[in-house]
Amino acid sequence: MFGNGWEGRGGGGPRGRGPQGFGFGRGPGRPERALEQGDLRWIVLDLIAAQPRHGYEIIKAIEEAMNGHYTPSPGVIYPTLTYLEETGMIASEAQATKKLYSITDEGRTALNDNAAAVQSAHARIEGARARFGGPPAPEMHRAMENLRAAIQVRLAKGELSPESLAAVTAALDRAASEIERS
Repeated sequence: MFGNGWEGRGGGGPRGRGPQGFGFGRGPGRPERALEQGDLRWIVLDLIAAQPRHGYEIIKAIEEAMNGHYTPSPGVIYPTLTYLEETGMIASEAQATKKLYSITDEGRTALNDNAAAVQSAHARIEGARARFGGPPAPEMHRAMENLRAAIQVRLAKGELSPESLAAVTAALDRAASEIERS
């Protein structure tokens, strides 16, 4: 699927490591980041070099490469695509309401000139996949999505009183403790 041998499947992430299971940085007890600053640019460019893609296809390809433990948001992918297009590394072609992105000669040159950075990004992805393993069972993924939706529904109801905040955080802490003990 990827130019440098990435493959994967969907899923969700473990507790306490940022969105979809990957830490925001390193520190005591924190894993190495799955992606370093600038990695996403090379990953996206490498995906487009393998075959022209739409933004959504890029998001899904990265999610699959990470066994579903990380899904980049459109708010991360589309600015990256804009940057790559503005720097001449990719070109887009309008297709109805979507854009199809293709690599340019400048993009191929940039990939070749930065092969070590591209390979390092792939190595970090593989390391993250090894740490987190395969995707969680569908039942676990469903339960995680239910929890996320319940929190969003509660937050949409308005500001939490101190009592409600204490009750919600206590419930989340109890669930986290039970999961860790399982």
